[in-house]
Amino acid sequence: MVGESGCGKSTLGRCVLRLIEPTAGQVVFDGKDITMIPSAEMRKLRRRMQIIFQDPYASLNPRMTVGDTVGEPLEIHGLYKGGRDRRIRQLLDLCGLRAEAMNRYPHEFSGGQRQRICIARALAVEPEFIVCDEPVSALDVSIQSQILNLMMELQRELKLTYLFISHDLKVVKHVSSRVAVMYLGKVVELATSEQIYSEPQHPYTKALLSAIPVADPSIKKERIILQGDVPSPIHPPAGCYFHPRCPIARENCKGAFPPLEKHAVPSSDPVHVAACYYAGDSIIL
Repeated sequence: MVGESGCGKSTLGRCVLRLIEPTAGQVVFDGKDITMIPSAEMRKLRRRMQIIFQDPYASLNPRMTVGDTVGEPLEIHGLYKGGRDRRIRQLLDLCGLRAEAMNRYPHEFSGGQRQRICIARALAVEPEFIVCDEPVSALDVSIQSQILNLMMELQRELKLTYLFISHDLKVVKHVSSRVAVMYLGKVVELATSEQIYSEPQHPYTKALLSAIPVADPSIKKERIILQGDVPSPIHPPAGCYFHPRCPIARENCKGAFPPLEKHAVPSSDPVHVAACYYAGDSIIL
């Protein structure tokens, strides 16, 4: 899930886990609308759904040791009653931390190490699905790749599904198999990662991709500069939310928000959809 800051990515992730109660719509997990289930059943379901937050320091209790932090989910769900310490050491080792970290506190670790602790805590209850809310954006670039590689290794080894939230398209391309582009609370394009990067259809997606820097100085890349500020999400514009900043907007874009649907433009992805009346049209700079 990609988009500018403030577009609703983190809110969506929290709604999926019901950390924020949705005001409308459905959240379907494993064929069941989880917005309709009682809190007792939701508590059991939380074993299957976890989250990794953006700030690894703010999401850790400074008064709890690493062992207590990672072991807390085990205690809440009544797991590994006879071998919790062994399970905690196993989780720390899985995330690249030594066993002696159990008796230390969050402030004694670097940002990357703290995020490894957060990942270990998320894995403690053996989840199937993890919301990753910009898990590397607060880290140095050199550390980001280490954490991303760890997450991808864990995904393959433990057969995890991630909802990876980010504003960094380079990171998303490295991690995700499918990409949804969000603007002002609405998904405006959805496709495989390959199709998003090779055949973007929505003008907002094209603008985001044009902002990715190219390492080779000999390659000249046209940058699409969007005019104006992002509108208020509380009082969005009529019609397509993007039309006040869109370089190809026309009069009918002010009428109704376009449906998220497949268009006639060439795409090898059968479910490549975009919410744009003129999806695939060229943007003339």
